[in-house]
Amino acid sequence: MSVVPTTFVAGPVKVRVPATSANLGPGFDALGLALGLHDDVAAEVVPDGVRVAVSGQGAGELPDDETHLVVQAMRATFDALGAQPPGLAVECVNRIPQARGLGSSSAAIVAGVQLARALVVDGATRLDDAGALRLAAEIEGHPDNVAPCLFGGFTIAWTEPTGARAVSLPVADGVRPIVFVPAERGLTAVARAALPATVPHADAALNAGRAALLAHALTAEPALLLPATVDRLHQDYRAAGMPDSSALVKALRAAGVAAVISGAGPTVLALTEPAEHFAPGAGWQVWSLGIDSRGARVTRGTLEHAERDPVAAGRKS
Repeated sequence: MSVVPTTFVAGPVKVRVPATSANLGPGFDALGLALGLHDDVAAEVVPDGVRVAVSGQGAGELPDDETHLVVQAMRATFDALGAQPPGLAVECVNRIPQARGLGSSSAAIVAGVQLARALVVDGATRLDDAGALRLAAEIEGHPDNVAPCLFGGFTIAWTEPTGARAVSLPVADGVRPIVFVPAERGLTAVARAALPATVPHADAALNAGRAALLAHALTAEPALLLPATVDRLHQDYRAAGMPDSSALVKALRAAGVAAVISGAGPTVLALTEPAEHFAPGAGWQVWSLGIDSRGARVTRGTLEHAERDPVAAGRKS
């Protein structure tokens, strides 16, 4: 069998990837939403070495070499495509907060997968969108964040023996995401460690029904979002590790707002706007983000001036 040679494109390519919120209450490890807050990442094949420049969120903390998650995802994708470039230059402008439950790691992984596909002349043919999702989910460990990051909108993701799959659905106009972002960080591994090995059958049944209702509420009837976001599988078990976030969710829900822990937390996501008099207290940044309906977007060229602004348009307090 002959081996098809790999040709890399000349010049840089760039990708804009959205923040995401997973679980959305009852949809543990399955449901996700793409939000209007983005990282911009550019990459180019160079003669040798690996150089990573990071500005914005994570600047001075994230690695600038092969161990950077974007580069790791690119390397995995190049392996899947059958060849590695001699060197890489990567520039990341990060606006998604790190370790807050808004999909920063998924954004980095999706950025790396999409950039590597775009840097190979026939990369999108060798690795189609379904294959990109499978690979991104393998790297991340679960598909609930990478699916909305790739495809945009509201996604339902699941895993079959052949890998991850997902569908993306349009979001109803009445859904207006607001995120409450605390200063402290959280780790997905720590949050998962708080979960029990088994749950009562009644709780599992309740979540199944509410997750189905949530799909309807997000796409057709936002008035049902409050009952649709009831959860008994994960949020209460994690509450001790993020007491302020748990208290904020309860306060918002008591005020009639469909609020949940975003992903593994500690960010809180409200799917409808709170009353103007509602104040979360000190220590919270409040951003109205909107829905990203397009997902990861790849283009040619270097990052432009607006894309290099780490607080560019896309969020507002």
